[in-house]
Amino acid sequence: MKMTPRREFHPLQAVEIAAAFEAERVDYLFIGKGAAILLGFPGTTQDVDVFVSKSPGNPDRIVRALRRAGFELDESASREIRAAKDFVQIKSGPFDVDLVFAPDGIDSFAAASARSVQVENFRIANLQDIIASKRASGRRKDIADLPMLEAFREEYEKRLRRPLRSAAETAAARPAESCDEDPAAG
Repeated sequence: MKMTPRREFHPLQAVEIAAAFEAERVDYLFIGKGAAILLGFPGTTQDVDVFVSKSPGNPDRIVRALRRAGFELDESASREIRAAKDFVQIKSGPFDVDLVFAPDGIDSFAAASARSVQVENFRIANLQDIIASKRASGRRKDIADLPMLEAFREEYEKRLRRPLRSAAETAAARPAESCDEDPAAG
């Protein structure tokens, strides 16, 4: 069997997903190593990971957005997305996309969204959430990424001039303080 080599993640792929998701009003956040790359992390990955909300109507909007971006979704993939299956891999398009409805280490989309950052046109999960999800997954490749991601987080926080809040710290904060990142910072 001949294997087709997978293309590495490129930020232009994120532009395509963001544009399609915005056009269809999809509730989403970039997550995973691709999200860290969008924040400036000097790494590579093979796909785009997107944390998507299970809110009513969002799965249907995701299907329309992916088709808009050039993905050919068969009935099985469409059904998995509409059922908000925890993890759906899409390899039938111009690049690979992993839809994550329930990422390890993150309690809810609403909480992650409150901690997220906006960089250019990208809605990105908080770096603390990205790291927490990698750690909670327990996958060997994710664990191997943690030291570099933690070092990047320290440098990223220096640029912000304040530490990022963890999920527990955000939950303990007063409601008016729940969104700690400056959307203009990046």
